[in-house]
Amino acid sequence: MPWPDAVSLEGAYVRLVPLSLDHGPALREAVKDGELWRLWYTSVPTPEGMEAEIARRLALREAGSMLPFTVLGAASGEPVGMTTYMNIDAGVRRVEIGSTWYRRAVQRSPLNSECKLLLLRHAFETLDCIAVEFRTHFFNQQSRKAIERVGAKLDGILRSHTRASDGTLRDTCVYSILAGEWPAVRSHLTWQIERPREV
Repeated sequence: MPWPDAVSLEGAYVRLVPLSLDHGPALREAVKDGELWRLWYTSVPTPEGMEAEIARRLALREAGSMLPFTVLGAASGEPVGMTTYMNIDAGVRRVEIGSTWYRRAVQRSPLNSECKLLLLRHAFETLDCIAVEFRTHFFNQQSRKAIERVGAKLDGILRSHTRASDGTLRDTCVYSILAGEWPAVRSHLTWQIERPREV
C-alpha cells in the first residue's frame, strides 16, 4: 500500500474518514451549499462532476500521490466536504494539505481549524513529516487568509505555475509549516478551537 496508510482522524467537531464512492450522493448535496465551483479561482467539483472527482482522487491514492478524506461533521455524521494529503513525497516525508472544500454552513467554524489540527498532528507526530505545504491561487484571498490563520508561512509565489480550468495561468502561493514550528502552531490551533466565541 502507498505511504501513508489510510486512517480515520476524529475530534470534537470533525471526523476525517477515507474517501469512498459511497460518499458521492451526500457530497453532491454538500457542495451545493455555497456553489463554490462558480468561483473562477477554485477547482471545487460541480454536483454533476462529484463522482468523477472522487474517482480521480481514488486513482491518485492508488498511484501513491494522494490520501483523500471525506470531512464529516462530528455531530451529524454527514459529509460536509473533502480534503487530502497530496503531492506526497515519501522519500523525504513531506506532504501538502490541499484540494479542500467545505459547504458554506461550516466555513469559518471550529470545524476547519480542527480539521487542520488533526491533519497536521498526524503528519508531524505520526508520519514524522519534515514539512507540510499548503498551496492556493494568488487571487483566492479567503484561502490565503485561512492558511495564514493556521500559522503557515509564505515560501513564495510560483508565477504562471499551472493553467486554471478557464484557461488562465495561475500564480500559486506556496506556504509551509516546518517540523520545528509545529509545537507553536499546535498551541495556536488549539487556542483557536477552544477560545470562547461571540454568539
